Order: sequence, then structure tokens, then C-alpha cells
Amino acid sequence: MLSDVYFPRINGVSTSLASFRAQLRQLGHRVTLVVPAYPGLDAHPGPDPKDPALIRIPSRYLIVDPEDRLLKPRLIRQYLRDAGVERTDLIHIHTPFVAHYAGLKLAQSWNVPVVETYHTFFEEYLQHYLPWLPAHWLRAFARRISRVQCNAVDRVIAPSTALCQALLDYGIETPIVRLPTGIDPTAWSGGDGHRFRAERDIDHRREILVHVSRIAHEKNIGFLLEMLQHLRERRPDILLLIAGEGPAKDTLQRQAAEMGLEDNLHWCGYLDRATTLVDCYRAGNAFVFASATETQGLVLLEAMASGLPVVSTARLGTLDILTDASGAEIAPEDPAEFAERVARVLDDPDLQRAMRAAHAQWVTQWSERCMAEQLVALYQDLAGGPDAMGTPQAATDRPH
Repeated sequence: MLSDVYFPRINGVSTSLASFRAQLRQLGHRVTLVVPAYPGLDAHPGPDPKDPALIRIPSRYLIVDPEDRLLKPRLIRQYLRDAGVERTDLIHIHTPFVAHYAGLKLAQSWNVPVVETYHTFFEEYLQHYLPWLPAHWLRAFARRISRVQCNAVDRVIAPSTALCQALLDYGIETPIVRLPTGIDPTAWSGGDGHRFRAERDIDHRREILVHVSRIAHEKNIGFLLEMLQHLRERRPDILLLIAGEGPAKDTLQRQAAEMGLEDNLHWCGYLDRATTLVDCYRAGNAFVFASATETQGLVLLEAMASGLPVVSTARLGTLDILTDASGAEIAPEDPAEFAERVARVLDDPDLQRAMRAAHAQWVTQWSERCMAEQLVALYQDLAGGPDAMGTPQAATDRPH
């Protein structure tokens, strides 16, 4: 697996990689993961001391997004050789930058199949990072690059039905497989909301809305601030927790100050997924989300598994999650009406209980083990069947 992003950089791609890789290893396969080194973040070049099959490559600064890095492609083969990886059964690419072209070269050199997961809807993404270029030009460019890249691999994985259709509309001829990232519901069933509130001096009686995402322009957090302004008219003490970091934070903080929302916002920063993020979810009374560019929306499933009633718009990848069966309150893309839906949920304990019950049932259908087994079946189909990849026992002796 190759990716231009991974932890400690927190986003959906990193989460998906970690989830699938952990499940594949539990199923008996060996997975070598090639990702950037992040200077200053305890993610140094070379094999990870605790996980030698996690190989970090020296990387370059990315001017349009300082949090991100680009792999140095000429060093990838060297670092793989140094780690004893001379060939694999299959290449799986997860980002369309250096990792894409490096993955194609490795696959050609080793004469193995190559899969690519289309994690990000770049058609709506690029304009936020290259605003000086015409939006229609950027959309056309994103479609063309996506078509060329996806047609260069053997299979394309799309995390949602809407994204599958978008890629088909681009004219991609490579077979496209819908395969979302799963979750482990039990990982989000604990947490201590009282502790989270106490550590941040938040009154235990105060109503809290939770939003978890990278703080980026495409996440539509500015819309949630507009919604909060409407909601505050009815609930002056309402508090919105925003967990995450990202390039749009300064802009959003200025917007919040202009709107007079400082007392209704708490910026949590990045939270540890195994501890403080679980506590953060549990501290809330409802979860709010409004991104229009999600290819899936894993945080919606995490919030549901945490027992938080979910209020969200439904666009692109989130449509698969936000069905009637999910129990979520689907709100229109209107700040005042969205605020009305949130208020209705907060005002009705019976509705909250019904939503939680539906959420708990729904998330069981998104098991990460089930998704990983589907991924293995795809790998085996491309690699020539289970024998070509080896039995799980044999596979532990070589990567695939």
C-alpha cells in the first residue's frame, strides 16, 4: 500500500488505511505500507521501530497545504529494498500524487496487479486550495486527471455509491468496486463525557453539539457557524465543539469572531482516537455535519456508534450512511432550517432515544472485518485466486 498521507496526519485516508491494514493482518496477510515521514512529528524516515512493515519515506513540503507532504519518489525503491521488500503480490494506491505514479512503476517492474482507492472528490476540492484559478477549469482538470489515473490501474475502489456514479460519468473504463471503510462499533461505545467536560471547564448542564473533521474549507464548517448563529437565538448557551485542525482554522476563527460566536465555540484541536476523541463524542448532546465533498463520512458512523443523535446534510458519499434506516435527522442546506432540526432533536428526549436505537442497529452493518474480507476477495481475484496469494500462513512470510 502506498499513500501520500498517513498518521500522525489525521484524516479519512489515514483512518481507512489503518483500519484495512489492521484487519488484513488479523486475517493472516502481510501488508507493507509506504507513507511520508513527517519532520518534527515523531514520524522519521525508515521502518517504524514498532512496526517494520510501516516504511516512512523522506518527504517534501507542500506549499498549498502545509500539513501535507509529498513522498520523494526516487527513495521509495531504496527504502523498500532496505526493508527486505523485493516484490509483492499486489500494489494498492491510496492517493493520486507521488504514490500513484510510484505505485504504477512498482507494479510494472514487479509485473503485479494494481488497485487504487479514490478517497477524495477532487472535483469539489481543488478550488478551495487554488482559488486564483477558474473553478470550471479546475473541475475539468480534476475530471481529466482522475480519468487518466483510474484508467491506468486494474481496479478502482470507490467508498460510496454516489462516487462510483461520478467516476462512471467521468468516462472511467476500469472496473469500479464500491467498498466503504468499516468501523469497530465497540471502539466507540465507551468514553467519559463528564471527564471531557471537566477537563475543559464546561458545565455539565450545558448543551453541546459535536463536530469532528479536518478543519478545511471543503468541510463546510462556515455553514455550521451560520447555523449556530440561528440556534443561539433560541439557546443562548449552546456550545459547538470542533475537534480537528487544518488550514481553514484561522479563517473560521475570524468568521466566528465577526459573528460574535466566541462564547459558543470550543476548538478542541486534534484528539487521540482511542481516548480523548471517544470522550469528546460522549460529551455531546448531538453531532452536526454539513460537508458536501465527503466520499464516505466515517465520522457519522463513529458518532452513531458513540450514541450521539446525528443531524446532517446528505450529499455525495454521506448518502449511503444517511438513509432512513440510519435514524439520522437529515437537514437541508439552509442554516436556519438546519438549526430548527437540531433544536427539535435537543427538545425531544423520546426522539433522541429512537435515534440512538436506530444508530446502534445501523452501525453493525458497517463492520470493518466484513469490508476487509471483501477487499481480500478483490485482491485474490486480481492476483489469480487464493493460491496465487498464498494461504494466510504462507502469506505471513511475504507481503502482498
